[in-house]
Amino acid sequence: MPRTVFLTGVAVTAALFAAGAWEHRWIADDGLIVLRTVRNLLAGNGPVFNVDERVETNTSAAWTYLVWFFSWLTQARLEYVVLGLTLTLSVTAVVVGMLGSARLWGGPAGRLLLPAGALVYIALPPARDYASSGLESGLVICWLAVLWYFMIRWAQAGAVRPAGYFGLVFLAGLAPLIRPEITLVGALALLVLVFAPVPETSLRPWVFRLLTVAVAGLVPIGYQIWRMGYYGLPYPNTAVSKDAGGAKWQQGFTYLGDFVGPYHLWLPLLILAVSAFVIVRPQRLSTPALRSPAMVVLVMLVSGVALTVYELRVGGDFMHGRMLLPQLFCLLLPVMVLPVRLSGNAAHGNRVRWLVPAGVVITAAWALWACGTCAVQTGTSVGASGIVDERIYYVLGTGHDHPIRAEDYLDYARMRPMLRHIGETPDGALLLNLPSQMVWHIVPPPLPVPEGGAGHTVFFLNLGMTSMNVPLDVRVVDQMGLAYPLAAHTDRLENGRIGHDKNLAPGWVVVDAEMVDRQPWIPLHIDERYVIRARAALSCPATQDLLASTRAPLTFTRFRHNIQQAFGFASYRTNRNPSYELQRCGLEDPIQPVAPR
Repeated sequence: MPRTVFLTGVAVTAALFAAGAWEHRWIADDGLIVLRTVRNLLAGNGPVFNVDERVETNTSAAWTYLVWFFSWLTQARLEYVVLGLTLTLSVTAVVVGMLGSARLWGGPAGRLLLPAGALVYIALPPARDYASSGLESGLVICWLAVLWYFMIRWAQAGAVRPAGYFGLVFLAGLAPLIRPEITLVGALALLVLVFAPVPETSLRPWVFRLLTVAVAGLVPIGYQIWRMGYYGLPYPNTAVSKDAGGAKWQQGFTYLGDFVGPYHLWLPLLILAVSAFVIVRPQRLSTPALRSPAMVVLVMLVSGVALTVYELRVGGDFMHGRMLLPQLFCLLLPVMVLPVRLSGNAAHGNRVRWLVPAGVVITAAWALWACGTCAVQTGTSVGASGIVDERIYYVLGTGHDHPIRAEDYLDYARMRPMLRHIGETPDGALLLNLPSQMVWHIVPPPLPVPEGGAGHTVFFLNLGMTSMNVPLDVRVVDQMGLAYPLAAHTDRLENGRIGHDKNLAPGWVVVDAEMVDRQPWIPLHIDERYVIRARAALSCPATQDLLASTRAPLTFTRFRHNIQQAFGFASYRTNRNPSYELQRCGLEDPIQPVAPR
Protein backbone atom coordinates (compact mmCIF):
# COMPACT_ATOMS: atom_id res chain seq x y z
CA MET A 1 0.00 0.00 0.00
CA PRO A 2 2.67 2.67 0.86
CA ARG A 3 4.36 2.15 -2.51
CA THR A 4 1.06 2.43 -4.37
CA VAL A 5 0.16 5.61 -2.49
CA PHE A 6 3.54 7.13 -3.27
CA LEU A 7 3.47 6.29 -6.98
CA THR A 8 -0.09 7.56 -7.23
CA GLY A 9 0.98 10.81 -5.57
CA VAL A 10 3.86 11.22 -8.03
CA ALA A 11 1.61 10.53 -11.01
CA VAL A 12 -1.13 12.89 -9.84
CA THR A 13 1.37 15.67 -9.04
CA ALA A 14 3.05 15.31 -12.43
CA ALA A 15 -0.31 15.30 -14.22
CA LEU A 16 -1.47 18.41 -12.38
CA PHE A 17 1.75 20.24 -13.18
CA ALA A 18 1.64 19.19 -16.83
CA ALA A 19 -1.98 20.34 -17.10
CA GLY A 20 -1.23 23.67 -15.42
CA ALA A 21 1.83 24.25 -17.59
CA TRP A 22 -0.15 23.42 -20.73
CA GLU A 23 -2.87 25.83 -19.71
CA HIS A 24 -0.18 28.53 -19.37
CA ARG A 25 1.72 27.53 -22.53
CA TRP A 26 3.54 30.29 -24.38
CA ILE A 27 6.97 31.19 -25.74
CA ALA A 28 8.45 34.32 -24.21
CA ASP A 29 10.10 37.01 -26.31
CA ASP A 30 13.36 36.05 -24.58
CA GLY A 31 12.66 32.44 -25.53
CA LEU A 32 12.51 33.51 -29.18
CA ILE A 33 15.97 35.08 -28.74
CA VAL A 34 17.31 31.57 -28.12
CA LEU A 35 15.68 30.35 -31.33
CA ARG A 36 17.38 33.02 -33.44
CA THR A 37 20.76 31.54 -32.43
CA VAL A 38 19.47 28.04 -33.16
CA ARG A 39 18.35 29.21 -36.62
CA ASN A 40 21.88 30.43 -37.30
CA LEU A 41 23.35 27.15 -36.09
CA LEU A 42 21.07 25.17 -38.37
CA ALA A 43 21.93 27.50 -41.27
CA GLY A 44 25.67 26.94 -40.75
CA ASN A 45 26.41 30.46 -39.49
CA GLY A 46 27.62 29.32 -36.08
CA PRO A 47 26.25 30.07 -32.60
CA VAL A 48 25.58 33.76 -33.25
CA PHE A 49 22.60 36.07 -33.12
CA ASN A 50 23.58 38.22 -36.11
CA VAL A 51 25.61 36.64 -38.88
CA ASP A 52 28.21 39.43 -38.85
CA GLU A 53 28.89 39.49 -35.11
CA ARG A 54 29.93 36.73 -32.68
CA VAL A 55 27.75 37.44 -29.63
CA GLU A 56 26.53 34.89 -27.08
CA THR A 57 23.04 36.17 -26.38
CA ASN A 58 21.86 33.08 -24.48
CA THR A 59 22.81 32.75 -20.83
CA SER A 60 22.53 28.95 -20.86
CA ALA A 61 24.94 27.39 -23.34
CA ALA A 62 23.54 23.92 -22.60
CA TRP A 63 20.01 25.08 -23.46
CA THR A 64 21.13 26.52 -26.80
CA TYR A 65 22.76 23.29 -27.93
CA LEU A 66 20.02 21.08 -26.51
CA VAL A 67 17.40 22.96 -28.53
CA TRP A 68 19.66 22.86 -31.59
CA PHE A 69 20.18 19.09 -31.27
CA PHE A 70 16.49 18.23 -31.00
CA SER A 71 15.64 20.70 -33.77
CA TRP A 72 18.19 19.02 -36.02
CA LEU A 73 17.01 15.56 -34.98
CA THR A 74 13.28 16.12 -35.45
CA GLN A 75 13.35 18.76 -38.20
CA ALA A 76 10.22 20.12 -36.51
CA ARG A 77 9.29 23.76 -36.18
CA LEU A 78 11.58 25.42 -33.62
CA GLU A 79 8.79 26.84 -31.47
CA TYR A 80 7.21 23.40 -31.08
CA VAL A 81 10.56 21.77 -30.33
CA VAL A 82 11.32 24.22 -27.56
CA LEU A 83 7.77 24.01 -26.20
CA GLY A 84 8.00 20.22 -25.97
CA LEU A 85 11.44 20.35 -24.37
CA THR A 86 10.52 22.86 -21.71
CA LEU A 87 7.33 21.03 -20.76
CA THR A 88 9.08 17.64 -20.64
CA LEU A 89 12.03 18.85 -18.61
CA SER A 90 9.85 20.78 -16.15
CA VAL A 91 7.55 17.85 -15.41
CA THR A 92 10.50 15.46 -15.26
CA ALA A 93 12.17 17.74 -12.71
CA VAL A 94 9.23 17.48 -10.32
CA VAL A 95 9.02 13.69 -10.73
CA VAL A 96 12.75 13.12 -10.20
CA GLY A 97 12.77 15.55 -7.29
CA MET A 98 10.01 13.55 -5.60
CA LEU A 99 11.88 10.28 -6.24
CA GLY A 100 15.00 11.72 -4.63
CA SER A 101 13.03 12.96 -1.65
CA ALA A 102 11.46 9.49 -1.34
CA ARG A 103 14.92 7.93 -1.19
CA LEU A 104 15.84 10.39 1.55
CA TRP A 105 12.80 9.61 3.72
CA GLY A 106 12.26 5.99 2.68
CA GLY A 107 13.03 3.17 5.06
CA PRO A 108 10.94 1.22 7.51
CA ALA A 109 7.50 0.04 6.60
CA GLY A 110 4.49 1.75 8.06
CA ARG A 111 5.12 5.09 6.30
CA LEU A 112 3.16 6.86 3.62
CA LEU A 113 5.16 9.21 1.39
CA LEU A 114 2.82 12.06 0.48
CA PRO A 115 3.42 15.01 -1.90
CA ALA A 116 4.30 18.13 0.05
CA GLY A 117 6.95 20.51 -1.32
CA ALA A 118 6.09 19.38 -4.84
CA LEU A 119 2.59 20.77 -4.35
CA VAL A 120 4.03 24.11 -3.31
CA TYR A 121 6.12 24.40 -6.45
CA ILE A 122 3.51 23.34 -8.99
CA ALA A 123 0.86 25.59 -7.43
CA LEU A 124 2.79 28.80 -8.11
CA PRO A 125 1.67 30.62 -11.28
CA PRO A 126 5.27 31.57 -12.20
CA ALA A 127 6.30 27.91 -12.02
CA ARG A 128 3.58 27.02 -14.50
CA ASP A 129 4.40 30.04 -16.67
CA TYR A 130 8.09 29.17 -17.05
CA ALA A 131 7.47 25.47 -17.52
CA SER A 132 6.72 26.25 -21.17
CA SER A 133 8.29 29.64 -21.87
CA GLY A 134 11.07 28.55 -24.20
CA LEU A 135 13.61 29.69 -21.61
CA GLU A 136 16.06 27.42 -19.78
CA SER A 137 14.01 27.32 -16.54
CA GLY A 138 12.93 23.70 -17.13
CA LEU A 139 16.49 22.62 -17.85
CA VAL A 140 17.78 24.28 -14.68
CA ILE A 141 15.33 22.62 -12.30
CA CYS A 142 15.66 19.29 -14.12
CA TRP A 143 19.44 19.40 -13.68
CA LEU A 144 18.97 20.24 -10.00
CA ALA A 145 16.54 17.36 -9.54
CA VAL A 146 18.75 14.81 -11.29
CA LEU A 147 21.81 15.97 -9.33
CA TRP A 148 19.79 15.72 -6.11
CA TYR A 149 18.57 12.20 -6.90
CA PHE A 150 21.96 10.77 -7.78
CA MET A 151 23.69 12.54 -4.87
CA ILE A 152 21.20 10.92 -2.47
CA ARG A 153 21.70 7.59 -4.20
CA TRP A 154 25.49 7.95 -3.91
CA ALA A 155 25.22 8.87 -0.22
CA GLN A 156 23.07 5.83 0.57
CA ALA A 157 24.88 3.23 -1.55
CA GLY A 158 26.85 0.57 0.27
CA ALA A 159 29.56 0.29 -2.36
CA VAL A 160 30.22 3.03 -4.90
CA ARG A 161 30.81 1.94 -8.47
CA PRO A 162 33.42 4.07 -10.27
CA ALA A 163 31.25 4.37 -13.41
CA GLY A 164 28.29 5.75 -11.46
CA TYR A 165 30.55 7.97 -9.39
CA PHE A 166 32.24 9.58 -12.39
CA GLY A 167 28.88 9.97 -14.12
CA LEU A 168 27.71 11.97 -11.10
CA VAL A 169 30.92 14.01 -11.14
CA PHE A 170 30.46 14.75 -14.85
CA LEU A 171 26.87 15.85 -14.20
CA ALA A 172 27.92 18.23 -11.42
CA GLY A 173 30.64 19.66 -13.64
CA LEU A 174 28.06 20.75 -16.22
CA ALA A 175 26.73 23.43 -13.85
CA PRO A 176 28.43 26.44 -15.53
CA LEU A 177 26.85 25.48 -18.85
CA ILE A 178 23.37 25.18 -17.34
CA ARG A 179 23.56 28.75 -16.02
CA PRO A 180 26.63 30.61 -14.76
CA GLU A 181 25.29 31.21 -11.23
CA ILE A 182 24.33 27.53 -10.92
CA THR A 183 28.08 26.88 -10.81
CA LEU A 184 27.72 27.39 -7.05
CA VAL A 185 25.55 24.27 -6.73
CA GLY A 186 27.90 22.18 -8.85
CA ALA A 187 30.94 23.44 -6.93
CA LEU A 188 29.45 22.52 -3.54
CA ALA A 189 28.47 19.08 -4.82
CA LEU A 190 31.95 18.53 -6.24
CA LEU A 191 33.61 19.58 -2.99
CA VAL A 192 31.64 16.88 -1.19
CA LEU A 193 32.39 14.29 -3.86
CA VAL A 194 36.12 15.07 -4.02
CA PHE A 195 36.78 15.07 -0.29
CA ALA A 196 34.47 12.20 0.65
CA PRO A 197 36.12 8.82 1.34
CA VAL A 198 37.51 7.38 -1.88
CA PRO A 199 35.79 4.21 -3.18
CA GLU A 200 37.79 1.02 -3.23
CA THR A 201 39.73 1.04 -6.51
CA SER A 202 43.20 0.17 -7.74
CA LEU A 203 44.00 3.88 -7.94
CA ARG A 204 45.74 5.81 -5.22
CA PRO A 205 43.49 8.31 -3.41
CA TRP A 206 45.27 11.38 -4.80
CA VAL A 207 45.12 9.96 -8.35
CA PHE A 208 41.41 9.20 -7.93
CA ARG A 209 40.70 12.74 -6.72
CA LEU A 210 42.76 14.23 -9.53
CA LEU A 211 40.77 12.14 -12.01
CA THR A 212 37.56 13.38 -10.38
CA VAL A 213 38.55 17.00 -10.98
CA ALA A 214 39.56 16.20 -14.56
CA VAL A 215 36.22 14.53 -15.36
CA ALA A 216 34.27 17.39 -13.78
CA GLY A 217 36.21 20.07 -15.65
CA LEU A 218 36.56 18.40 -19.04
CA VAL A 219 33.50 19.94 -20.74
CA PRO A 220 33.13 23.27 -18.89
CA ILE A 221 36.83 24.16 -19.14
CA GLY A 222 36.94 23.16 -22.78
CA TYR A 223 33.88 25.25 -23.51
CA GLN A 224 35.29 28.16 -21.52
CA ILE A 225 38.45 28.25 -23.61
CA TRP A 226 36.39 28.10 -26.77
CA ARG A 227 34.00 30.80 -25.51
CA MET A 228 36.84 33.19 -24.70
CA GLY A 229 38.43 32.70 -28.09
CA TYR A 230 35.24 32.78 -30.13
CA TYR A 231 33.24 35.48 -28.32
CA GLY A 232 36.07 37.38 -26.62
CA LEU A 233 34.36 37.16 -23.20
CA PRO A 234 34.72 34.85 -20.17
CA TYR A 235 30.94 34.63 -19.76
CA PRO A 236 27.81 35.23 -21.88
CA ASN A 237 27.23 38.71 -23.23
CA THR A 238 24.02 38.85 -21.18
CA ALA A 239 26.14 39.12 -18.03
CA VAL A 240 27.88 42.18 -19.50
CA SER A 241 24.62 43.71 -20.68
CA LYS A 242 22.99 43.32 -17.27
CA ASP A 243 26.15 43.92 -15.21
CA ALA A 244 25.63 40.66 -13.31
CA GLY A 245 28.37 41.60 -10.86
CA GLY A 246 26.67 44.85 -9.83
CA ALA A 247 24.69 45.41 -6.66
CA LYS A 248 21.06 46.54 -6.40
CA TRP A 249 20.04 45.23 -2.99
CA GLN A 250 16.94 47.37 -2.57
CA GLN A 251 15.54 46.26 -5.92
CA GLY A 252 16.44 42.68 -4.99
CA PHE A 253 14.30 42.80 -1.85
CA THR A 254 11.51 44.37 -3.90
CA TYR A 255 11.75 41.41 -6.26
CA LEU A 256 11.66 38.96 -3.36
CA GLY A 257 8.56 40.64 -1.93
CA ASP A 258 6.91 40.63 -5.35
CA PHE A 259 7.39 36.85 -5.46
CA VAL A 260 6.63 35.85 -1.87
CA GLY A 261 3.94 38.40 -1.01
CA PRO A 262 1.05 37.61 -3.39
CA TYR A 263 1.05 33.92 -2.47
CA HIS A 264 2.04 34.22 1.20
CA LEU A 265 4.78 31.79 0.28
CA TRP A 266 6.33 32.01 3.73
CA LEU A 267 3.40 29.99 5.15
CA PRO A 268 3.94 26.67 3.32
CA LEU A 269 7.72 27.00 3.64
CA LEU A 270 7.38 27.44 7.41
CA ILE A 271 4.99 24.50 7.67
CA LEU A 272 7.29 22.25 5.65
CA ALA A 273 10.33 23.29 7.67
CA VAL A 274 8.56 22.53 10.96
CA SER A 275 7.30 19.19 9.63
CA ALA A 276 10.78 18.17 8.52
CA PHE A 277 12.22 19.21 11.89
CA VAL A 278 9.61 17.14 13.75
CA ILE A 279 10.47 14.09 11.65
CA VAL A 280 14.24 14.46 11.94
CA ARG A 281 14.56 15.52 15.58
CA PRO A 282 13.90 12.13 17.17
CA GLN A 283 16.77 10.65 15.18
CA ARG A 284 19.29 12.93 16.98
CA LEU A 285 21.52 13.29 13.97
CA SER A 286 25.16 14.08 14.64
CA THR A 287 27.36 16.28 12.45
CA PRO A 288 26.78 14.94 8.93
CA ALA A 289 29.58 12.94 7.34
CA LEU A 290 30.71 14.02 3.88
CA ARG A 291 29.10 10.96 2.35
CA SER A 292 25.68 11.04 3.95
CA PRO A 293 22.14 12.06 2.99
CA ALA A 294 22.31 14.83 5.58
CA MET A 295 25.29 16.38 3.78
CA VAL A 296 23.42 16.23 0.44
CA VAL A 297 20.46 17.99 2.06
CA LEU A 298 22.85 20.60 3.44
CA VAL A 299 24.34 21.16 -0.03
CA MET A 300 20.90 21.87 -1.49
CA LEU A 301 19.78 24.11 1.35
CA VAL A 302 23.01 26.13 1.33
CA SER A 303 22.79 26.40 -2.46
CA GLY A 304 19.22 27.65 -2.29
CA VAL A 305 20.07 30.29 0.31
CA ALA A 306 23.29 31.40 -1.41
CA LEU A 307 21.60 31.70 -4.80
CA THR A 308 18.81 33.74 -3.20
CA VAL A 309 21.35 36.11 -1.65
CA TYR A 310 23.05 36.47 -5.04
CA GLU A 311 19.73 37.25 -6.72
CA LEU A 312 18.94 39.85 -4.06
CA ARG A 313 22.33 41.45 -4.64
CA VAL A 314 21.95 41.81 -8.41
CA GLY A 315 18.42 43.17 -8.05
CA GLY A 316 16.37 40.18 -9.16
CA ASP A 317 14.71 40.37 -12.56
CA PHE A 318 11.94 42.12 -14.45
CA MET A 319 9.93 38.89 -14.92
CA HIS A 320 7.71 38.11 -11.95
CA GLY A 321 9.12 35.17 -9.99
CA ARG A 322 11.28 33.71 -12.73
CA MET A 323 14.75 34.13 -11.23
CA LEU A 324 13.75 32.82 -7.79
CA LEU A 325 12.22 29.56 -9.02
CA PRO A 326 15.51 27.56 -9.00
CA GLN A 327 16.27 28.78 -5.48
CA LEU A 328 12.83 27.73 -4.27
CA PHE A 329 13.21 24.37 -6.02
CA CYS A 330 16.54 23.77 -4.22
CA LEU A 331 14.97 24.49 -0.85
CA LEU A 332 11.97 22.26 -1.56
CA LEU A 333 13.90 19.23 -2.83
CA PRO A 334 14.35 17.57 0.60
CA VAL A 335 10.63 17.93 1.35
CA MET A 336 9.15 17.22 -2.07
CA VAL A 337 7.44 14.35 -0.28
CA LEU A 338 7.08 13.83 3.47
CA PRO A 339 6.70 10.56 5.38
CA VAL A 340 3.60 10.07 7.48
CA ARG A 341 3.67 7.25 10.02
CA LEU A 342 0.75 4.91 10.20
CA SER A 343 1.67 4.09 13.80
CA GLY A 344 3.88 5.56 16.51
CA ASN A 345 5.17 4.86 19.99
CA ALA A 346 3.98 6.50 23.17
CA ALA A 347 6.98 8.79 23.48
CA HIS A 348 6.69 10.74 20.27
CA GLY A 349 4.26 8.83 18.08
CA ASN A 350 1.29 11.15 18.52
CA ARG A 351 3.33 14.21 17.76
CA VAL A 352 4.75 12.77 14.55
CA ARG A 353 1.53 11.02 13.65
CA TRP A 354 -0.68 14.10 13.75
CA LEU A 355 1.55 17.15 13.27
CA VAL A 356 3.11 16.06 9.99
CA PRO A 357 -0.18 14.99 8.34
CA ALA A 358 -1.68 18.28 9.47
CA GLY A 359 1.22 20.09 7.80
CA VAL A 360 0.70 18.16 4.58
CA VAL A 361 -3.04 18.92 4.61
CA ILE A 362 -2.46 22.64 5.21
CA THR A 363 0.16 22.68 2.45
CA ALA A 364 -2.26 21.02 0.04
CA ALA A 365 -4.97 23.52 0.98
CA TRP A 366 -2.57 26.40 0.39
CA ALA A 367 -1.64 24.89 -2.99
CA LEU A 368 -5.30 24.81 -4.03
CA TRP A 369 -5.65 28.46 -3.07
CA ALA A 370 -2.40 29.49 -4.78
CA CYS A 371 -3.40 27.76 -8.02
CA GLY A 372 -6.19 30.27 -8.46
CA THR A 373 -4.22 33.28 -7.29
CA CYS A 374 -3.23 35.89 -9.85
CA ALA A 375 0.23 37.41 -9.76
CA VAL A 376 0.67 40.80 -8.19
CA GLN A 377 1.20 42.28 -11.66
CA THR A 378 -1.75 42.64 -13.99
CA GLY A 379 0.45 42.59 -17.07
CA THR A 380 -1.20 45.65 -18.60
CA SER A 381 1.77 47.90 -17.83
CA VAL A 382 5.16 47.99 -16.19
CA GLY A 383 4.86 49.49 -12.72
CA ALA A 384 7.33 51.50 -10.68
CA SER A 385 9.09 48.31 -9.53
CA GLY A 386 9.88 47.39 -13.13
CA ILE A 387 8.51 43.88 -12.53
CA VAL A 388 5.75 42.47 -14.69
CA ASP A 389 3.85 39.24 -15.23
CA GLU A 390 5.58 38.59 -18.53
CA ARG A 391 3.18 35.98 -19.86
CA ILE A 392 0.07 38.08 -19.24
CA TYR A 393 1.87 41.12 -20.64
CA TYR A 394 2.41 39.41 -23.99
CA VAL A 395 -0.97 37.70 -24.00
CA LEU A 396 -2.52 41.15 -23.79
CA GLY A 397 0.05 42.70 -26.13
CA THR A 398 -0.47 40.16 -28.92
CA GLY A 399 -4.14 39.33 -28.41
CA HIS A 400 -3.30 35.60 -28.36
CA ASP A 401 -4.09 33.42 -25.35
CA HIS A 402 -1.05 31.30 -26.17
CA PRO A 403 1.57 33.25 -28.14
CA ILE A 404 3.88 30.46 -29.25
CA ARG A 405 4.79 30.90 -32.91
CA ALA A 406 6.87 33.83 -34.11
CA GLU A 407 3.99 35.08 -36.25
CA ASP A 408 1.76 35.25 -33.17
CA TYR A 409 3.94 38.18 -32.16
CA LEU A 410 3.24 39.99 -35.42
CA ASP A 411 0.12 41.27 -33.69
CA TYR A 412 2.34 43.05 -31.16
CA ALA A 413 2.60 46.79 -31.82
CA ARG A 414 5.15 47.82 -34.49
CA MET A 415 5.82 44.31 -35.84
CA ARG A 416 3.77 44.34 -39.06
CA PRO A 417 4.86 47.90 -39.97
CA MET A 418 8.48 46.75 -39.49
CA LEU A 419 8.06 44.00 -42.07
CA ARG A 420 6.35 46.41 -44.45
CA HIS A 421 9.20 48.92 -44.18
CA ILE A 422 11.80 46.24 -44.84
CA GLY A 423 9.90 45.18 -47.95
CA GLU A 424 9.65 48.78 -49.13
CA THR A 425 13.40 49.47 -48.85
CA PRO A 426 15.19 46.98 -51.14
CA ASP A 427 18.38 49.10 -51.04
CA GLY A 428 18.61 48.59 -47.27
CA ALA A 429 17.86 50.86 -44.34
CA LEU A 430 18.16 51.36 -40.61
CA LEU A 431 14.83 51.02 -38.79
CA LEU A 432 14.83 52.95 -35.52
CA ASN A 433 12.21 52.67 -32.83
CA LEU A 434 12.09 53.91 -29.28
CA PRO A 435 9.88 52.42 -26.53
CA SER A 436 7.96 55.69 -26.19
CA GLN A 437 7.21 55.89 -29.92
CA MET A 438 4.85 53.87 -32.08
CA VAL A 439 6.37 54.73 -35.47
CA TRP A 440 9.49 53.51 -37.24
CA HIS A 441 12.09 55.98 -38.41
CA ILE A 442 13.68 54.85 -41.69
CA VAL A 443 17.28 55.97 -42.23
CA PRO A 444 18.57 55.24 -45.78
CA PRO A 445 22.07 54.11 -46.79
CA PRO A 446 24.42 56.63 -48.44
CA LEU A 447 24.83 56.74 -52.20
CA PRO A 448 26.02 54.97 -54.19
CA VAL A 449 24.23 51.91 -52.86
CA PRO A 450 26.30 48.76 -53.40
CA GLU A 451 24.96 46.09 -55.72
CA GLY A 452 22.51 43.90 -53.83
CA GLY A 453 21.72 46.65 -51.31
CA ALA A 454 23.32 47.87 -48.10
CA GLY A 455 21.33 45.50 -45.89
CA HIS A 456 18.85 46.16 -43.13
CA THR A 457 19.45 46.86 -39.46
CA VAL A 458 16.56 46.95 -36.95
CA PHE A 459 17.12 48.76 -33.65
CA PHE A 460 14.43 47.61 -31.21
CA LEU A 461 14.17 46.43 -27.62
CA ASN A 462 12.15 43.23 -28.21
CA LEU A 463 14.81 41.11 -29.84
CA GLY A 464 12.98 37.79 -29.92
CA MET A 465 9.82 38.66 -31.81
CA THR A 466 11.79 40.98 -34.10
CA SER A 467 14.59 38.58 -35.02
CA MET A 468 12.36 35.55 -35.51
CA ASN A 469 10.13 37.38 -37.99
CA VAL A 470 12.89 38.61 -40.28
CA PRO A 471 15.48 36.76 -42.42
CA LEU A 472 18.86 35.94 -40.90
CA ASP A 473 20.60 38.57 -43.06
CA VAL A 474 18.63 41.32 -41.31
CA ARG A 475 20.72 42.63 -38.45
CA VAL A 476 18.75 43.08 -35.20
CA VAL A 477 20.28 45.07 -32.33
CA ASP A 478 18.98 46.58 -29.11
CA GLN A 479 19.70 49.52 -26.85
CA MET A 480 20.26 47.23 -23.84
CA GLY A 481 23.04 45.30 -25.52
CA LEU A 482 21.80 41.73 -25.18
CA ALA A 483 22.81 41.21 -28.81
CA TYR A 484 24.82 44.40 -29.32
CA PRO A 485 28.29 44.78 -27.74
CA LEU A 486 28.36 48.52 -28.39
CA ALA A 487 25.37 48.93 -26.03
CA ALA A 488 26.35 46.13 -23.63
CA HIS A 489 29.64 47.82 -22.74
CA THR A 490 28.09 51.16 -21.77
CA ASP A 491 27.72 52.15 -18.13
CA ARG A 492 24.66 51.01 -16.22
CA LEU A 493 21.87 53.50 -15.50
CA GLU A 494 21.81 53.86 -11.74
CA ASN A 495 18.03 53.99 -11.39
CA GLY A 496 17.03 52.23 -14.58
CA ARG A 497 14.48 49.45 -14.77
CA ILE A 498 15.99 46.17 -13.61
CA GLY A 499 17.18 44.12 -16.58
CA HIS A 500 16.78 47.15 -18.83
CA ASP A 501 19.19 49.60 -17.25
CA LYS A 502 21.33 50.31 -20.29
CA ASN A 503 20.07 52.55 -23.05
CA LEU A 504 22.22 53.33 -26.06
CA ALA A 505 20.98 56.32 -28.04
CA PRO A 506 20.07 55.69 -31.71
CA GLY A 507 22.69 58.20 -32.92
CA TRP A 508 25.38 55.60 -32.24
CA VAL A 509 23.57 53.03 -34.37
CA VAL A 510 23.29 55.45 -37.30
CA VAL A 511 27.09 55.66 -37.32
CA ASP A 512 27.72 51.98 -36.63
CA ALA A 513 25.29 50.85 -39.36
CA GLU A 514 26.98 53.27 -41.79
CA MET A 515 23.77 55.03 -42.81
CA VAL A 516 23.19 58.65 -43.81
CA ASP A 517 23.95 60.76 -40.75
CA ARG A 518 22.46 64.12 -41.70
CA GLN A 519 18.99 65.58 -41.46
CA PRO A 520 16.44 65.34 -42.94
CA TRP A 521 17.38 61.68 -43.48
CA ILE A 522 17.85 61.02 -39.78
CA PRO A 523 14.95 61.65 -37.39
CA LEU A 524 14.57 65.21 -36.12
CA HIS A 525 15.04 64.11 -32.52
CA ILE A 526 18.64 63.03 -33.30
CA ASP A 527 21.06 65.94 -33.12
CA GLU A 528 23.58 65.99 -35.99
CA ARG A 529 26.28 67.10 -33.59
CA TYR A 530 25.58 64.06 -31.43
CA VAL A 531 26.10 61.79 -34.44
CA ILE A 532 29.31 63.56 -35.47
CA ARG A 533 30.74 63.15 -31.97
CA ALA A 534 29.60 59.51 -31.84
CA ARG A 535 31.47 58.83 -35.08
CA ALA A 536 34.64 60.34 -33.62
CA ALA A 537 34.18 58.46 -30.33
CA LEU A 538 33.86 55.14 -32.15
CA SER A 539 37.39 55.62 -33.46
CA CYS A 540 38.74 55.05 -29.93
CA PRO A 541 41.41 52.30 -30.32
CA ALA A 542 40.21 50.35 -27.27
CA THR A 543 36.62 50.41 -28.55
CA GLN A 544 37.75 49.32 -32.00
CA ASP A 545 39.66 46.43 -30.43
CA LEU A 546 36.54 45.42 -28.51
CA LEU A 547 34.39 45.48 -31.65
CA ALA A 548 37.03 43.56 -33.59
CA SER A 549 36.84 40.76 -31.02
CA THR A 550 33.36 39.95 -32.35
CA ARG A 551 33.48 41.27 -35.92
CA ALA A 552 36.96 40.54 -37.25
CA PRO A 553 37.52 37.26 -39.13
CA LEU A 554 38.16 34.43 -36.69
CA THR A 555 41.78 33.59 -37.44
CA PHE A 556 44.06 31.75 -35.04
CA THR A 557 45.68 35.08 -34.14
CA ARG A 558 42.29 36.64 -33.38
CA PHE A 559 41.24 33.57 -31.33
CA ARG A 560 44.42 33.79 -29.24
CA HIS A 561 44.09 37.55 -28.80
CA ASN A 562 40.48 37.16 -27.65
CA ILE A 563 41.53 34.61 -25.01
CA GLN A 564 44.27 36.92 -23.76
CA GLN A 565 41.98 39.96 -23.60
CA ALA A 566 38.68 38.30 -22.61
CA PHE A 567 38.62 39.56 -19.02
CA GLY A 568 39.73 43.01 -20.13
CA PHE A 569 36.97 43.13 -22.73
CA ALA A 570 34.44 42.03 -20.10
CA SER A 571 35.31 44.92 -17.79
CA TYR A 572 35.65 47.55 -20.54
CA ARG A 573 32.99 50.27 -20.40
CA THR A 574 32.25 53.24 -22.61
CA ASN A 575 30.22 56.37 -21.91
CA ARG A 576 26.89 56.62 -23.72
CA ASN A 577 27.38 60.39 -24.05
CA PRO A 578 29.71 60.97 -27.04
CA SER A 579 31.17 64.16 -25.55
CA TYR A 580 32.20 62.34 -22.35
CA GLU A 581 33.37 59.33 -24.33
CA LEU A 582 35.71 61.57 -26.34
CA GLN A 583 37.18 62.86 -23.09
CA ARG A 584 37.49 59.36 -21.63
CA CYS A 585 39.41 58.16 -24.66
CA GLY A 586 41.50 61.32 -25.00
CA LEU A 587 40.15 62.21 -28.44
CA GLU A 588 39.66 65.66 -29.87
CA ASP A 589 36.11 66.98 -30.14
CA PRO A 590 35.35 67.33 -33.88
CA ILE A 591 32.93 70.18 -33.17
CA GLN A 592 34.87 73.13 -31.82
CA PRO A 593 32.90 75.40 -29.50
CA VAL A 594 32.16 78.86 -30.82
CA ALA A 595 34.18 81.50 -29.00
CA PRO A 596 32.04 84.18 -27.31
CA ARG A 597 32.21 87.66 -28.87
